[in-house]
Amino acid sequence: MIVLAHQSRRTAMQESEHHVQKLMEEVIAHDVTGAELQKAKEAAESANAAKSRYLVSVSHEIRSPLNSIYGYAQLMERGHDIAPVEAAKIIRRSAEHLTNLVEGLLDISQVESGVLRISSETVRLAPFVDQIANMFRPQAQSKGIEFLFERPEKLPDFVRTDQKRLRQILINLLSNAIKFTRTGSVTFRVAYRSQMATFDIIDTGLGIAPDDLKRVFDPFERGSNPDAQRQKGIGLGLSITQALVQILGGDLSVVSETGKGTQFTVRLMLGHVANPIEDAPPVDRISGYVGERRKVLLIDDDPSQVAVLRGLLEPLDFTVMEALSGRAGLDIAARDAPDIVLLDISMPGESGWDISRALRETLGGKVRIIMVSANAHEYHRGGDGRAAHDMFLMKPVDLDALLDAIADQLHIRWTGDAPPPEAPTPDDLLLPDLPDDALPILADIEQKAIIGHVRGIESSIRALEQAVPQAQPLAARMLAHLDRFDLKGLIKIIRAVK
Repeated sequence: MIVLAHQSRRTAMQESEHHVQKLMEEVIAHDVTGAELQKAKEAAESANAAKSRYLVSVSHEIRSPLNSIYGYAQLMERGHDIAPVEAAKIIRRSAEHLTNLVEGLLDISQVESGVLRISSETVRLAPFVDQIANMFRPQAQSKGIEFLFERPEKLPDFVRTDQKRLRQILINLLSNAIKFTRTGSVTFRVAYRSQMATFDIIDTGLGIAPDDLKRVFDPFERGSNPDAQRQKGIGLGLSITQALVQILGGDLSVVSETGKGTQFTVRLMLGHVANPIEDAPPVDRISGYVGERRKVLLIDDDPSQVAVLRGLLEPLDFTVMEALSGRAGLDIAARDAPDIVLLDISMPGESGWDISRALRETLGGKVRIIMVSANAHEYHRGGDGRAAHDMFLMKPVDLDALLDAIADQLHIRWTGDAPPPEAPTPDDLLLPDLPDDALPILADIEQKAIIGHVRGIESSIRALEQAVPQAQPLAARMLAHLDRFDLKGLIKIIRAVK
């Protein structure tokens, strides 16, 4: 009896100890979960605070140019005595500011959703980096800081990369370096070895505090330095830059010391292209194409968008058909078998994606399908054999890019005559003789005009006016060409002076 009672007591104690142990484990687990929840809560609050700061900055960035556009539009509507050209300049510059802001936000959106467009192009490496250096040298000189450009004399003639994105990376980093450097220098160093390109951007500027360095690539962050926070911007540049470098398969690192400067290093694999295929001779004014007449079907519920594309394609001898709904487009495609379809996504009823699949089922591989849409979040490159469409273009569409896409999809070659050389105008014969100090700035303006960097062109023309007072008449003429978006005329003037 005593033995049984003893055994029963021991069993009860063991069960009690087991329950206590389980309770202790549950308490510890709850503590761990609580700590993780608190950590997640703090991270979410930090992210929300950063986004709130970002929204305030974006709101200001949007409202300022909108106020200019809205104000001048109202004044012109009321018949005030305002010079139309001056009003147009301000409205255009404000629109450019808004466009750049929207493009930055779209880049962030596309990076976060993993659909940023990356292309593979053959690039002349030496002229490419020389062009970047020439773009920023005058900016550094106008601030009174030295710009040092170092690259090996021998670089591969051609490499393969996404030229637009690589340019965006280097422009972001060099712009920051110059912006945050008051005295000293900015160095742009290029190296290439075993198909690995290394770009160093070194400045003697404000530097980055160790605590800020940990989050320097976070979106919406601008650091704790009051001098840095006073600079223009909304804290997206480095976040976009890091994402672009990673998407291109590279690495971006940074070292910095407060008050002494910062060094950003980009490492990218840029494959050497031994025998690049020569592009077809450029055509200044496209008037048609080689081969049989092709049929284009436009499907978009916006008549104004259809009218723009029809006005572009009909003069080039395309047979253009149009439909303002997906179902009408399918009926036309079944009847007339177009060679290529330009298709919007957001339409009443069936979406563009549904229509593209139906077109592919009906016409098979004979038709090329290009999605043309403002829906950045729905971007999908296409042409991979799985998707129904062959290419995706984002609205607003650059018409030259659209023509390039059509030529690529239909394998056609554009024809056209280059414009005859213009006879020199009296103004051309009276171009001023300028000192040698003006030549680097003129070269910078020419490079920016070649790549279409409108805002940079205006900044450099203003720098020319300040640095070389006798160039003011020339600067006025260049600004007149810029206001008309006559970049060819602007380049012509620069080359005549040089």
